[in-house]
Amino acid sequence: MVRFIQSFPRDAHPMAVLSASINALGAYYPHLASNNHQNDLEHFEEATAIAISKVRTIAAHSYRVNNGKPLNYPRPNIGYCENFLHLMFSEPYNEFVPTAEVASALNLFLLLHADHEQNCSTSTVRMVASAGANLFASVSAGVNALWGPLHGGANMAVLEMLKNIHADGDDGTKFIAAAKSGKGDRLMGFGHRVYRNYDPRAKIIKASFYKALASLNIKDDPLLDIAMRLEEAALNDEYFVSRKLYPNVDFYSGLIMRALGIPLNMFTVMFAIGRMPGWIAQWREVAQNPKLKIYRPRQIYTGEVQRNFIPMNLR
Repeated sequence: MVRFIQSFPRDAHPMAVLSASINALGAYYPHLASNNHQNDLEHFEEATAIAISKVRTIAAHSYRVNNGKPLNYPRPNIGYCENFLHLMFSEPYNEFVPTAEVASALNLFLLLHADHEQNCSTSTVRMVASAGANLFASVSAGVNALWGPLHGGANMAVLEMLKNIHADGDDGTKFIAAAKSGKGDRLMGFGHRVYRNYDPRAKIIKASFYKALASLNIKDDPLLDIAMRLEEAALNDEYFVSRKLYPNVDFYSGLIMRALGIPLNMFTVMFAIGRMPGWIAQWREVAQNPKLKIYRPRQIYTGEVQRNFIPMNLR
């Protein structure tokens, strides 16, 4: 698996590496990936442990390869989040040891992204599972769906917005005024399609973010300064409050990733790590259904009813 991961180009997107590598786990653990639901369910706990553990190791390895760094290996004597940060950031001459607040913030980030109704990636996992596909193949498909910027790119969009504001020489004041006038760019990380009022996940992750930020003692980060100005406006300005444009979980999760030093191209990977337990639970629910039939969504054809055939020489 290490050779497989190292064989990708150094500039390969980490989500491509993650998806391919998770799918490849079925080749290394064939007894867990028989594509027979009854057999795969008998080994479900082992497959689950491997998927949840190795998604973290694969993600960190892709980051290390992407940055030309030697690979680190998991340590059995530290926790899940501490291990991931060690895999990401430890160097042969300097082991990375996160503060308790940082580890807690990352843990909350992963927990709050575990599952979220029938979104695009979760529905994809269920669709693939309904064909009888094994756990690794199904969650790998979920990774691909999550890679789409309309699904898993929300926290990346927050940082891109903050970068653009800073590049314009703005501290957030002009951006807020433009948003209120209706002539500005879209406000990313505020409001939510499902949570019409305040996103309850945001309230939880916000407190954790500020504790982690204090423990890291980060100073002079203009993007974080802009983010705090936007947050203040969203929570207190009547324009935002009346429209329920409160900061959502993507707003704070993007800031947490930046504070931890995780690069932008790894943000969706972090989302996938957090979502893995939810995807696995969805796969199991499909596989355990004794009356399972392959999912086949219906569609209505709205195109031409009749078209005349045109000979090749006249086209």
